[in-house]
Amino acid sequence: MTSPQPISIIILDKEYKVACPVGEQTALLASAKYLNDKMREVRDSGSILGSERIAVITALNIANDYLSSQAAKNHISEDLSPRLKNLETKISQALEQSES
Repeated sequence: MTSPQPISIIILDKEYKVACPVGEQTALLASAKYLNDKMREVRDSGSILGSERIAVITALNIANDYLSSQAAKNHISEDLSPRLKNLETKISQALEQSES
């Protein structure tokens, strides 16, 4: 088994070394870039000062986006299920008619 490799990431012009499992480097770097971009957006809005506050507000924004997308996904799934069941019934009826 290989041990995690240290990866350097930069967030708001500060470097962090993070242990990263082999094969996960690309995902980590993409996540770090996403976080950095979101934190820059919050910082550049000018209304929030301090790295810690920027990080907390950014984390709340990302959590809200995630929960909203999960709720939308669940709603789509709930809406889709009866429609799929109806479609399955229609297909079964069509197959039965074609067999007779």
